[in-house]
Amino acid sequence: MSATTSVPLLRRVTPGGWAATAWLAGLLFTVLLRVRLPGQEEADVMAGVVILRWDGITMLLLATALALYGARLLSRRPAAALRHLLAAAVVGSTPLGVTAIPMAQYLAVDVALYVIAAARPPREARRALLLALGVLVAHLAVRLLAGWSVGTTGALAVALTAAVAWLLGRSEQQNRAHAARTRAQTAAQAVTSERLRIAREMHDTVAHSMGIVALQAGAARRVIDTRPEQARQALAEIETASRETLAGLRRMLGALRTGEPDAAEPPAADAGLPEMPGLAALDRLAEITAAAGVRVAVHRVGAPGPLPQDIDLSAFRVVQESVTNVVRHSGADSCTVTVDHRDPEALLLTVEDRGRGAAPERAPHHDGTGYGLVGMRERVTLLYGEFDAGARPGGGFRVTARLPLPTGATAP
Repeated sequence: MSATTSVPLLRRVTPGGWAATAWLAGLLFTVLLRVRLPGQEEADVMAGVVILRWDGITMLLLATALALYGARLLSRRPAAALRHLLAAAVVGSTPLGVTAIPMAQYLAVDVALYVIAAARPPREARRALLLALGVLVAHLAVRLLAGWSVGTTGALAVALTAAVAWLLGRSEQQNRAHAARTRAQTAAQAVTSERLRIAREMHDTVAHSMGIVALQAGAARRVIDTRPEQARQALAEIETASRETLAGLRRMLGALRTGEPDAAEPPAADAGLPEMPGLAALDRLAEITAAAGVRVAVHRVGAPGPLPQDIDLSAFRVVQESVTNVVRHSGADSCTVTVDHRDPEALLLTVEDRGRGAAPERAPHHDGTGYGLVGMRERVTLLYGEFDAGARPGGGFRVTARLPLPTGATAP
């Protein structure tokens, strides 16, 4: 079995499975220490009298039963699991004729300490560590009170391994918490950056529309007495531009934040595109992408109609970002872009590829945490649309967006 296939198998082992494996490995090691192996003149550790009798074997079987039951509880009830594993360590050490609980009998306890420290709240984790160390101290105290010899250095070594396992678990929990905070901050920054970029593009849209309004208003004022038909036509164009601009402002302005980022992230694959592109620039986008090694097939379904500039721009940006992700991450040599104009109430967009799909380690833009998906979802949400991205049933990846058309926009 190769290393790449063995890693997922190891990840599928539950914490309880690791604890049970640690106990059985420790039990096997204990037995091997007490038998003469090939090449040895005698066993490393002399077997106690009790371990060779029925009562010693019974105690080992009882300890194993306690350990396996505790391992079974580790995922659901970690505190109860730790108590069972500690009891198994004490019971399993009794017939061995040792002066302290051996490290082999504490391996399963170390696994439980790691799991509790990594997954449970700090207070519960501290209680678990104190309980594990307390059992070691109590075991030594009982032997001292009974007048028996004690293995203080051995107990200290076992306590040290328990503390190290606990510290590793706490480190894992802190790393996960830090990674979660970093992901949340990255997503928030991506949303803010995208909103600011949309705000700048909306500013350009409004400025363009108001410029047209001003020109048409001036023309209407000059000819209103001499050419009333031209004046009426200019006023109609003013009305159309004003309605579209106001509709865009109502949809977006309330959700956008003010301010300017220190460094705006440039849109991907913008070379050779208009400053304010729309769906009409998809063919040019396909040419640019083909130069990067990925063929883009653009399919237009239905008869395209005039779209408000904010919807036209956002639709293009969604397709552009999706195609850019295909080039950068999917490994596919082609993708399909479908623009569906058949629904009079909404514009439907679909971008599909047959690349590597949604494996996070191979396609970071497919895991929902990258800038691309966050930005596209934000754009569509601000327009009260619907957005979805995920693996295709037959392999590859699919991005879909539905952008509602405001009253007065035509998309036959």
